[in-house]
Amino acid sequence: MRMSRRAFAASIPFVLAAPSLRAQTAAFPTRPVTIIAAGAAGGPTDTITRIVADNMGKHLGQPVVVESIGGSIPGPQRVAQSRPDGYTLLINNIGFAASATFYRRLPYDVLESFTPLGLVSEAAMTLVAGPNFPANTLAEYMAELKQQGDKLNLATAGLGSAANLCGMLVQQAAGARATVVAFRGTAPAITELMAGRVDILCDQATNTVPYIRDGRVKVYAVSSPERLPGLEQVPTTAEAGFPTIAMSTWHGMYGPAGLPEPIQQALSAALRGALGEERLRTRFAELLTAPATPERATPAFHRRFLAEEVARWRPIIQAAGMYAD
Repeated sequence: MRMSRRAFAASIPFVLAAPSLRAQTAAFPTRPVTIIAAGAAGGPTDTITRIVADNMGKHLGQPVVVESIGGSIPGPQRVAQSRPDGYTLLINNIGFAASATFYRRLPYDVLESFTPLGLVSEAAMTLVAGPNFPANTLAEYMAELKQQGDKLNLATAGLGSAANLCGMLVQQAAGARATVVAFRGTAPAITELMAGRVDILCDQATNTVPYIRDGRVKVYAVSSPERLPGLEQVPTTAEAGFPTIAMSTWHGMYGPAGLPEPIQQALSAALRGALGEERLRTRFAELLTAPATPERATPAFHRRFLAEEVARWRPIIQAAGMYAD
């Protein structure tokens, strides 16, 4: 079949672009890489992203720049709309998986608009209350929630946050619904908890441990499979009789959809290299955060894990009837 002049002419840009794209891929990276931290400056996602970026640059041979963009949608949207060349990436937390259900109208598809590159970190959640809350054990805590129901105020760090998701598991396990009070971040939630204006909170250990250690909040359990270093006296939720309250807050790294396989592998290898750095591991330990293992810091594992997390949280969020739009 002969190609028409018009079809031949239209094909020329693509023919010329292909070698250029291959050359760019082979040379990647040739300039600084930007990672969008999907969270407010100074928050947990911003902190994790900056630690990773500081250690990832030497494995890429180029600087890694961090840009924090608050809110659930703007950061991911920026990455979803970026060129699939590996120079604009995203680090986001568990709320990214939950957003597939929390938001019924998103300007992107959580599972289709991104290229997962590997998990970054995991941190346990802690079930805490104000210093004057009457319960002394997790069983008493849950009994209080079951008895008081919506008379109790359950603080969260915002709709779709890890604290919000953990709060859903707590209410589900208790068979009761508290009054959910959503704050803009953990700091104001803990301030109100200590003042007694809200009653209970489930948030990541990174945020709560300083207040636990000085006695300003009461802690009942951690959501991890094992007790946490430095909090060995605190039982796991399973040990305390509530195994369904099991979750960690995790972070993952993403590129836009269509990222070429060689660039995926280069970025994932750099991520694994960063996660193996002693300096990073020390900083993560200070935050009671575990770096992802090499097996979990891969595109293949992350892709499966993200799909599983979206599927896990969908019925929980739907049962709670709580949406952000």
